[in-house]
Amino acid sequence: MLRFFMKKELGKNVRRILNGFAAGVMVAAGIWSLILPAIDQSEVMGRFSFVPAFIGFWAGILFLLIINKITPYPDGKSSENLKSKTSKLVFAVTLHNLPEGMAIGVIYSACLAGKEGVSTAGAFALAIGIAIQNFPEGAIVSMPIHSSGQSKAKSFLYGALSGIVEPIGAVITILFSGLITPALPYLLCLAAGAMIYVVIEELIPETVDENSSGLGAVFFSMGFSIMMALDVALG
Repeated sequence: MLRFFMKKELGKNVRRILNGFAAGVMVAAGIWSLILPAIDQSEVMGRFSFVPAFIGFWAGILFLLIINKITPYPDGKSSENLKSKTSKLVFAVTLHNLPEGMAIGVIYSACLAGKEGVSTAGAFALAIGIAIQNFPEGAIVSMPIHSSGQSKAKSFLYGALSGIVEPIGAVITILFSGLITPALPYLLCLAAGAMIYVVIEELIPETVDENSSGLGAVFFSMGFSIMMALDVALG
């Protein structure tokens, strides 16, 4: 949607604010909404209650690592022709968005199953954080396309299509919640690992650079503290 109101591209400070805030929300959500509830749900394992969280977390990291190797996250600056660039941008961003949609689906599935430590409010706050992160992500797709001569409407359409996999992935995960309930501690932490990977590989580099004024760090901390407060207070 931003594409309709902007002439060229998001300013550096705007990107730092959006990415920093989203990164803070996602890190806090990964801890309080995903990892800690997974450990609580595995407390019957005693001192080994961390095992599902450990395995799930690394499964999420490796899952995103494989995706990133298959389709490197685009910067929107390729010199390829429009058709090739558009196809690769939409495919790559769409594939990277899948784990985020699954993360929302997994946490809502845990809510539906009445799992301890997981709240609808926390799931909603996580969805908001991911939505904020999608603004600059959508711009990665739509802005190069518009700069190549395509209309704002078509540029917006490509940007929207790249993110449509998130609600689809969330709904499919929720529909299969009955089947995945026994594995929820692992899946919660798989989602956490995937989100932490996204934060480190995609959001932090966009938030901090050699000319950073500290703006990204401030909004990261703001996103982190707000998400933490919401999850604890409303959980």
